[in-house]
Amino acid sequence: MSPKQVTDYVLDRDEVLGRGHYLRLRRVHLRNRYEDGTLSVPYFCELVDRPDHGTDAVVVGLWRRHAGSQEVEVLLRQGLRPALRFGRDPARLAVPDPAPYLRIYEVVAGILEDEDRGLEGIKQRAVQEAWEEAGVRLQTSDIELLGQRVFPSPGMVPEAFFLVCAEVVQAQEEAEGDGSPMEHGASLRWLPLREALALCDRGEVEDAKTELLLHRLQRRLQPERRSVSTTDELR
Repeated sequence: MSPKQVTDYVLDRDEVLGRGHYLRLRRVHLRNRYEDGTLSVPYFCELVDRPDHGTDAVVVGLWRRHAGSQEVEVLLRQGLRPALRFGRDPARLAVPDPAPYLRIYEVVAGILEDEDRGLEGIKQRAVQEAWEEAGVRLQTSDIELLGQRVFPSPGMVPEAFFLVCAEVVQAQEEAEGDGSPMEHGASLRWLPLREALALCDRGEVEDAKTELLLHRLQRRLQPERRSVSTTDELR
């Protein structure tokens, strides 16, 4: 007998388990509604969201042509990520992890605030983050979407990432940051796209959104090579 298909959720109760300045821990009490109209036994799912600071985020791949050649360079940013230091208890890890996790490589990214509406809002936030985190001045017309949104951790976080890219043609200035100590000590590094992807392969870039964006950017910039067979030519 095949399992019954789930057609919807029934929300029985939504409770807040914890609330910080930035994040909220919720527990939603649910039952599945099946195609025959019956309901499952009650169960719950816990999730973390940002009630006051936007649900989704924009991830920005900044690239340029190396002077004197056509090789593409991308900008990586090394910044602080305290959650990795204090959230990875060595005693509970399946594989020992000696990394200190003070700074990690990422691309520029930022949370979409409530006023960032539609595609134009996403592009405007990308422009703002490129200036704050990388000292790069852009216009919304410079921003290009890289495919569809993705959910980085759908089991516990409702956040979606919108991946975009922009070519940098103007001189880079000093990044101002957003004034938070979390921005202190950040460093910027331009390197060939092929080398950035090699860092991903070697595990030196460990941020999933960065690796995904770099691969999408590579596909976007790669010249199309169409080999037409004799049979195709005769059609």
